[in-house]
This record gives sequence, structure tokens and C-alpha cells, in this order.
Amino acid sequence: MEPAWEAAGWERLAPGVGRCRLPVWDCTAGLVVGADAALMIEAGSSLAEGAALRTRARELLGGGRRVTHLALTHPHFDHVLGAAAFAGVEVYGAVGIETVLAEGREELRADAVRHGVDPEAAAEAADLLVRPHHLVCGEWTLDLGGRQVLLANVGPGHSGHDLAVLVPAADGGREVVFCGDLVEESGQPQAGPDAVPGRWPAALDRLLALGGEDARYVPGHGAVVDAAFVRAQRATLAARFGVS
Repeated sequence: MEPAWEAAGWERLAPGVGRCRLPVWDCTAGLVVGADAALMIEAGSSLAEGAALRTRARELLGGGRRVTHLALTHPHFDHVLGAAAFAGVEVYGAVGIETVLAEGREELRADAVRHGVDPEAAAEAADLLVRPHHLVCGEWTLDLGGRQVLLANVGPGHSGHDLAVLVPAADGGREVVFCGDLVEESGQPQAGPDAVPGRWPAALDRLLALGGEDARYVPGHGAVVDAAFVRAQRATLAARFGVS
């Protein structure tokens, strides 16, 4: 039976697929449910936010089920600092993210504090930060039990290590692509010091090739968009950074 997504505080995107928009930075967290396992996409900006996400997922799943897999789309504080709240979960990220998380804890902590995270909460999350157990170089297929999900290393672009998650169509639904911050709807895409502007448009080309024309594209921040929005944002980024 399909979980009651909206009643549990999730936006249903397709059969077995939903997301919620976290407060303050409007960061999206996704959830994909299979017969035997459940994948969370993003961990939130603190241990408390990660724990709240895990609890919300458990309440939705019911029957003692829990999140079993976690995908981190890129190594920015609002997406990864809650990872330690998912103890015992298999964690995935693009190859290279493990080095950033191992060597850049202080910068993650400082960035979180600059953006308003409580200093003690930021320090605790950085100290306990979990690095991915599984590193995606090209593509990686997860079997959640009757439902396969594709993890694709499509970057660099917004960061040096961008991972997208493709959920193929099922039961009359549409493909869903979780884009991380390669796509943003609630504002212009943010290009920080670790962005790779010259390769960002190509990363969006790969996203479009993954999902196709009819997919629902889920930005890291903001409302769900379509392929036309992604193409338009690609054109804007190409013009902004002077690349084709």
C-alpha cells in the first residue's frame, strides 16, 4: 500500500517517491521507498535536522521500517551535516567527496556558522561527520526491493563532486531526478569557491540525458521543475560563465 505522504508531511512526487523542504535554507530532502529498503537523499544541516528527517521517514514507512541508504548530492553543510544521525545506514556520494569531508570539516563548520547554524550544533555535527561508505565514479544502481534507483556522478559543476539520483518511472508515474544544487528554483544557482563553472552546463546536459523530456526535476532548493526549466538554467549559466 502506498504510504500517506502528505499526511506525514511529505510531498509525493511519484509512486514510492517524495520529498520535503527543510526550513531556513529551503533545502530539499528526498525519500525513495522500495519493498525492502528506503533511500534518503540529503541529511540536513545539523544532527537535530538529520534526526528529524529520519524520524519523519520512519513514521511514514511504518511497521518498524527505517531508512537503510543515504545519498549525499554534494559536500555543502546544509546537505551533509546531519549525516551522523543516520547511524548504521549505507552512505553514498560522488568519488572525491570523502576527501572534502575528511579534510574540510573546519570549513564546513565555519560555513554553517556563517549561515546561522548554532556554533555548538555546527561543531558537534562536524566532529561526528560521516563520510560515504560507497563512492560513485560513473553510475551505481541501488536495488531497494522491487525498485531500482540510479546514482550518477554528473559533476563537477555546483561543487567538485555532484551526485544526481534518478528514480525510473513506475506504476504510471514519471521519472524523478534529484539534482542537488546543480539546479535551483528558489533563486539563482550559487557558485561558491568550490564550483567548477566551466563544466556546470555539461553537468546539466547529463541530468537532462538521464531524466529525459518528461521527468520531474527536483532542485536542491525550491519547487519541482521540468526539463524546459533545466535547459533555461543551463543557458543562463553558460552565458554567465562564458562557456558553451
